[in-house]
Amino acid sequence: MARTRTTKTVAQRIDLNYFKKPTPFKRAKLLLAILAPALAIVWLGLYFFVRDNRVYSSGRLSKAHAVLEKECAACHVQQAGGFTAKAADSACLACHDGPQHHASNTRTKLACAECHAEHRGRVNLAATRNQSCAQCHGDLSVANRESKYFKQIRSFEDGHPEFATLRFAAGTAPRDSGTIKLNHALHMRAIRRGPTGPMVQLECMNCHTSGATNPDLTYSDPKYRGASVSYKDSDVVLQIDRKTLTQPQPITGRELMAPPKFANACAACHLLTFDTRFDEGVPHDQPQVIHAYLVKKFSEYIAAHPGELNEVQDPRRNLTGRAPGPASRALSARQWIAERVAVSEELLWHKTCSQCHSISATTLHDVRIARWDAAKPREPSRIASGTANTAPNAWANSLPDVAPAKLTLQWLPHSRFDHHAHRGFSCTGCHQSALKSTETSDILIPGIATCQKCHAPGAGYAESRCFECHTYHDWEKRNEVKPSFTLPALQMSGR
Repeated sequence: MARTRTTKTVAQRIDLNYFKKPTPFKRAKLLLAILAPALAIVWLGLYFFVRDNRVYSSGRLSKAHAVLEKECAACHVQQAGGFTAKAADSACLACHDGPQHHASNTRTKLACAECHAEHRGRVNLAATRNQSCAQCHGDLSVANRESKYFKQIRSFEDGHPEFATLRFAAGTAPRDSGTIKLNHALHMRAIRRGPTGPMVQLECMNCHTSGATNPDLTYSDPKYRGASVSYKDSDVVLQIDRKTLTQPQPITGRELMAPPKFANACAACHLLTFDTRFDEGVPHDQPQVIHAYLVKKFSEYIAAHPGELNEVQDPRRNLTGRAPGPASRALSARQWIAERVAVSEELLWHKTCSQCHSISATTLHDVRIARWDAAKPREPSRIASGTANTAPNAWANSLPDVAPAKLTLQWLPHSRFDHHAHRGFSCTGCHQSALKSTETSDILIPGIATCQKCHAPGAGYAESRCFECHTYHDWEKRNEVKPSFTLPALQMSGR
């Protein structure tokens, strides 16, 4: 007979007290539920007894503050047995001053933690978000409707204008204020080394090196490198009134290019010879120093060669169609020195030196006294006639004025730039205009479009946030802080 199977008969086979019977799985869950809180309490208790507050931390501190990971009270205010969520500004200012960026902020006061967020691991605290800067720079008209800066700058890619050095002003192109005459395009091609030297191909680093590196001496002259000069660095480098924010840490010397020096970069090609009687050139110095040098050299020479006081005219100097001058003449030592110095200075001021320097118009010595020119009636020379004081130093009042070089070392004074960080790139890769620049007034720094090719948001690009080039705090106005920690105590608490 077939067995009748219904749901009722099947249900009668189920033990209704099955949940009350222990099983291995149930025992494991019960053990875990008891042990986990107990272990957590023990763990917290151990940290409490050793006074280690890292267990309450929301993350690791930055590298600069890593020594304070166990010292929560150093930054957070302790209240009712706990700590405040944000670090107090007074705690930040206890270790390092943070002078304000501008007096007229759109907000009355910015808390340190608003821009410098901690507990994010070993990050750079100076790497603030663009949004922090855009709080004010996103709409500068709120703070100052007469701002001379661009009104809305949200990021390097959004609203940032062309660099101020390269911007046109009232339709006028920017100009380099330097006075050294240099044709970059000519020097970037194969060029002759000296008046009769071989053809050479110059490189940018032959002239331009950072201040912390050894200069390239390929085209230097040891005599000029070892000589002392009377002019100062302020006569060479343009002094910029920064009126801007500077870095708190000292520079390494590799960020900017040092001003090129004649002794290191120019002397081997640009000779300062002045007379065929001498192989050496005049000092690369001020006109007064050069004048004294010429007087000294010619005085020493004529003292050793007195026979040259009786000069005989070289027939090859006679010009066709002109009456020949006197065949010979006798001079005193003072007259001979005066004439030689006058001719040498005419060569230097009007040709050799003026090739690179801006020299003011000046009345030079009467060089006709040394020209043997009988076709023109000679005016009596005060020096040649002996009616004036012919002491060599009496002639120095007719020397020219050489314009200061005014070389610009930092073209972007409102920002930071590090040539050393870009050492893997060729100079002309960024300074492309140097290949075709023929004028001294050309500004050869790259524009913002060149920088944006590498500095952009996203993977595969270099950092482009505001902090990379700009700083916020005006470190020139910082105050010294009073030390608040002792190193042994920090070391003990940090172990």
